[in-house]
Amino acid sequence: MKRFSRKFAVLALVVLVFAGVSAQAKEKAPKHKKKVDLSANPLGNVASKQPDKELYDKAMVALKKGRFDVARLDLQTLLNTYPDSEYRMRAKLSVGDTWFKEGGTAALTQAEAEYNDFITFFPDAPEAAEAKMKVGDIYYQQMEKPDRDYTNVQEAEKAYRDMINMFPDSALIPRAKQKLRDVQEVLAERETQIGLYYESREDYNASVARLKTVVDTYPLYSKSDLALLAIGDAYEGEAQKVRLAPKLPGAVRERLVTVYQDRAAAAYERVITRYPMAPHVEDARDRLVVMNRPVPEPTQAAIAESDAEERSRQALHFTDKTLGLIKRGPTVVEAVHVGEPSLNDPKRTYAPDVTKESLAMFSNAVNDGKPVAPVAPATPTGVNEPPRTDQPSSAPLQMEAPAGGTGVGAEIVSAPSGTAAADPNALVKGVGPTSTALPAAEKPAEAPLQVNEIKPGTATTQPTEAAGAKHKKPKTDLSEDSSSKKKKKKGLAKINPF
Repeated sequence: MKRFSRKFAVLALVVLVFAGVSAQAKEKAPKHKKKVDLSANPLGNVASKQPDKELYDKAMVALKKGRFDVARLDLQTLLNTYPDSEYRMRAKLSVGDTWFKEGGTAALTQAEAEYNDFITFFPDAPEAAEAKMKVGDIYYQQMEKPDRDYTNVQEAEKAYRDMINMFPDSALIPRAKQKLRDVQEVLAERETQIGLYYESREDYNASVARLKTVVDTYPLYSKSDLALLAIGDAYEGEAQKVRLAPKLPGAVRERLVTVYQDRAAAAYERVITRYPMAPHVEDARDRLVVMNRPVPEPTQAAIAESDAEERSRQALHFTDKTLGLIKRGPTVVEAVHVGEPSLNDPKRTYAPDVTKESLAMFSNAVNDGKPVAPVAPATPTGVNEPPRTDQPSSAPLQMEAPAGGTGVGAEIVSAPSGTAAADPNALVKGVGPTSTALPAAEKPAEAPLQVNEIKPGTATTQPTEAAGAKHKKPKTDLSEDSSSKKKKKKGLAKINPF
């Protein structure tokens, strides 16, 4: 009996426990206000009830939900109503963020203007580095593929360089450097494609100019070994052209071929010494062996540096290639993630400069071994010798005024006497009699007497016509002219009326 009562008591206790739990479950849990994520707000005291803080938080919520016009309206209200607020810098920067997140060409242009205004008004603020970084991001989003318009790529490179140089202590420097590596990967890819195209057309000067620009300006490019290999091949092509050139002396041909092969070997050696872990190192070794040139050995530091660069790159998969055909921007998967990007202006090499170097090499090859004629020292010419173009003439004598003269500096030279001897060194000899004595003066001849041949009483002039008399025109003699009107008709011709 006791055992039964004990079991009943336990069962009743269990029922009471379950009844209490179910009663508590039926009670509604109190509603809690949904917390808004304001992680974009770097300022503390989120629960503050200040009006400027309320406006700023409201704008951040609208920005997160994609209501960009509402967010801009709240931020402009904050700036206009509370010009001394501690949130004014973040509000000014957030106005640019609303345009940036809205997207589109017009909105991104407006965002760039807002960020530049922020840098102008707050150049020493920590947020200025963020604004400059976002200017680079604007152009980064609009980049085209390497074979398209590269204006946005150049602007992005310039913006990231300026950000790194202007704010070297910013926390955004690592991200800016990586973006700069990606941008330079696109620029180097563009130059390499153009250089390889010129090489396929056997325009070796233009090809070398483009490829040298790549290897000198963008050493972190993923295909720098291929660019150097193409430079060596271009010099080998020039050497082959010299071998096949007709009417070229054998000595000149050998000198030119040697010079071009030396440059090709230098390019191949640079592949081995600078990029020993790159994919095209074995191709460079094979070319040096074929040219019968020594193959250099890279240093341990070069091997470690090249290995770090190759490990930092991501492999280009099939999906990346497929997406590259669909999406608008370039594929920067193979860009390096270590090393310092180039922060200086690109050092370009132009095709005319390469052409001038080729002409200089040809001139040196032609003139090599020719003796140089010694140059005789120039001696001044004599007093009475004509001046020569290759010798200087003596300085002219200064004219002095004669004693007791007028001081003008000219001397009156009298005529030489008859006894004076002729100058044997004179350049131009005199022409005429040797005696210069003047003859005696002669008396002029008398003029002939005038003779009047007109007899007295003879009229010297024709009789003049009376004043006012009309001049009659003389009749024309028409006796010799042939005319049907003047000719008399004879016979039956008189009857003809015509």
